[in-house]
Amino acid sequence: MGEHRWFTFDVVATDSATHARAGVLHTPHGDIPTPIFMPVGTKATVKGILPGQLGELGAKIILANAYHLSQRPGADLVAEMGGLHDFMRWHGPILTDSGGFQVFSHGDFTKLTDDGVTFRTVDYDGSYVHWTPEDNMEIAQRLGADIVMQLDQCPGYPAPRPLVERAVELSGMWAERCFRSHDRTDQALFGIVQGGMHLDLRLRSLRHLEECGNFPGYGIGGYSVGEDHQTMFETLAPLVSEHMPQGKPRYLMGVGNPTTLVHGVACGVDMFDCVLPTRTARMGTAFSSEGRLNLKNARFAHDRGPLDDACTCPVCMGGYTRAYLHHLVRQREMLGPILLSLHNLYYLLDLMRRAREAIISGRYGAFVSTWEGLPAAQDWWGPRGPWCTQRGDPLSDGLLKFH
Repeated sequence: MGEHRWFTFDVVATDSATHARAGVLHTPHGDIPTPIFMPVGTKATVKGILPGQLGELGAKIILANAYHLSQRPGADLVAEMGGLHDFMRWHGPILTDSGGFQVFSHGDFTKLTDDGVTFRTVDYDGSYVHWTPEDNMEIAQRLGADIVMQLDQCPGYPAPRPLVERAVELSGMWAERCFRSHDRTDQALFGIVQGGMHLDLRLRSLRHLEECGNFPGYGIGGYSVGEDHQTMFETLAPLVSEHMPQGKPRYLMGVGNPTTLVHGVACGVDMFDCVLPTRTARMGTAFSSEGRLNLKNARFAHDRGPLDDACTCPVCMGGYTRAYLHHLVRQREMLGPILLSLHNLYYLLDLMRRAREAIISGRYGAFVSTWEGLPAAQDWWGPRGPWCTQRGDPLSDGLLKFH
């Protein structure tokens, strides 16, 4: 594929009942079919999973984190090793987050100014580091991922409106500087829409990004930071379905539970990432067609069945019984989290594969309705019960098109 096609986004199908669309994002390391879930390899590894296994599960792109890699082993060493693809032996597309979320999670050890952010590396050697947007772009370019994210400020929830307004202002200023300083033509820089749960601030952030320059895609940050999912979709649904550019990918950052993915796609989101499938696996929990399963539970001790009868992942098809997985988890054997991680990752990757097929065949509205009636969706219902699908509901109005 020629360089002129890099980071273009083709919408290949739209769903008439929802705002869902299927697309293809072109990158130097391969095409990414959307909607897509991206496994998270924070420190250049998806914990316990070989790169080849990720490909076999259906992963098309993985995510790593610029903050953590800047601390250990350092961006210079990664560059010396040929860049992130060669370093971690994954030769498909890679996206690196800016690390801003991790930096701001340090709380009292973080100081913000227009110039940048000063923070203490409390999870490493405790030293103080100052990052400007230009510094952050230098790190991102040395790491060499296909897609990188601007440095932004991500406030938590709940947050006073003035704090969220300041985050929008800072993120906007930093986006301009990131855009000016980023110059790798084989790498795409995405802007990030902030604004908390305030739609007017979200739109202000989006307009500023569009004025900054021609970003080839947009992240949507500042969600899944403590709010319930109903609150999330009250602003996310109109933001994505009514206001974000049609011809560019939309990436909902840090979101990974199954029902949120299904409804995010219905709003028009294209890309998702989250540590949830692997983190919950390390806690002994699996996604399934029955809902979440806690393999520590004694009810699985004599269960000869597969983890999930409806799943075709290597674990469920490989003869591993619930009793064996229960044993591994209870005995804290490393194979337990590995097998559950393989299953959980496949579960989300396959969910997005089936969502894409449903969009292309023009039946995504029915796909959503069917999903909401499944036991798998029960864990993820909001505080008002099942996700509402009635006309006039703020969530539903963002998911469904009414003619």
